[in-house]
Amino acid sequence: MESAGEAPLSLFRRGGAHVGAALIMCVLSSLSPLAAAPTMTRPAAQPKPAAQARPATPVRPATESKPAVRRASPPRIADGSTPIAFALVKGSSDVCGHGCDSWIAAEGKIDGSAAARFRKFMKQIGERRLPIYFNSPGGNLQQALAIGDMLRERKAAVRVGRTTLRECGFEPQEGDACTKLKLSGRELHGEVWTRGAICNSACPYLLLGAPTREIAADATLAVHSPRVILNFTGGVPTREMRAQAMQQAMARADKMVLDYITRLGADPALLTVARSVPFESMRILTREEIARFALDRRQRVESPWMFETASRGIAYKTILARKEGESTFQTTRLQMVCFDQDRFELDVERIAPAGPPPAPLAMTSGDLRLNFLSPPRRSGDRETWGAFLNASQVKTLSLMPSAELSDSLLNVARRNVSTFPVSSEGLQSALKMLIESCPPSKAIVRPTGTPVPWRQIPSPQASAAQPAPAR
Repeated sequence: MESAGEAPLSLFRRGGAHVGAALIMCVLSSLSPLAAAPTMTRPAAQPKPAAQARPATPVRPATESKPAVRRASPPRIADGSTPIAFALVKGSSDVCGHGCDSWIAAEGKIDGSAAARFRKFMKQIGERRLPIYFNSPGGNLQQALAIGDMLRERKAAVRVGRTTLRECGFEPQEGDACTKLKLSGRELHGEVWTRGAICNSACPYLLLGAPTREIAADATLAVHSPRVILNFTGGVPTREMRAQAMQQAMARADKMVLDYITRLGADPALLTVARSVPFESMRILTREEIARFALDRRQRVESPWMFETASRGIAYKTILARKEGESTFQTTRLQMVCFDQDRFELDVERIAPAGPPPAPLAMTSGDLRLNFLSPPRRSGDRETWGAFLNASQVKTLSLMPSAELSDSLLNVARRNVSTFPVSSEGLQSALKMLIESCPPSKAIVRPTGTPVPWRQIPSPQASAAQPAPAR
């Protein structure tokens, strides 16, 4: 997460004499730091005397060549990454929540002019209140804090999600053609996804500025220590001068972030955690830390049903929930696959309870009554329950607003059975795409008793996250 165009923080002098101006830049990055070579001022090159100039040889009109027409490419940062771009995107109904079909996509690295572009973009869209989905590896810390202040002014709602634009066709979403579309200022069309979306380095501080923050269960937030770049002019600094300038710059950077966090009412421990991670590495925040640092204080986070095509089509969702009085979040994942357009399997994966074998799992939704096969499949400390459904049952499930899971067979009366609600948000559209990817009914004969392997969807917010290796 290198950054370009960083803003100066201070000047360095020694003994009252101007030894060298040190431009102190605070950058957050996941890449190896560049060498902070001093820049020296040079006198301007002297023009050659006019007498030395040779007269130009006249060129005949027939032989004059026309300059080649070049299409301007979108700006790139020194490391080749794309500066963060803001775009107004429209999708299908309810794609970004109930009654929400439009959002602002913020994609790319936070560069030295990101705040100015964001202010201009927000002025262009006027008073429209749209959620903003950030997908950024980080970048310039000062610019991130400035954007955070603007989010506070606008009373914005922010989320972490990656946007794919339909207008890009088969072009890479990060390529020049797609970047030009994002910078065009016109309304685009696409989809938004939370799985695989990131908000790293300086980006989590940016999110803190918004009054409403919603971090999906399958999005990733990560932090590390800042990087300070020293640029000296007017002379070669001594080792002592470099050490002193670095110390002053780090102190100012920490104070800048701490004042910002305190002003927003968040937990200053976020800075402590970030400073404990080397700049060259990265630490993924656990869900417990996300709640503790006020990035998202919700005790239950449930993603909508989404469709994805890999080796086969699947519809899936993730739920993170923490009961009152408990310190850790529990992860429940649901997945639906099809064998043909009339035969489906619904899997529920969760932490296996300690002690005796669990009671059989059941689901109710409207007129649907469903018992899962017992015993569940086990993998480490996780268990996966499976149930078979036909097209009619799947349709019933999608039409109801929610379903309930319970550890009790539906035909067995038990007292004090706890239930676990599951929203059906997004299931209709995900199911439509799933069915379209399925072969016709009875086209595949599934061997009796053959389980469908659970498609592993790793959680970026596991409770025992380890620092990522250096990049």
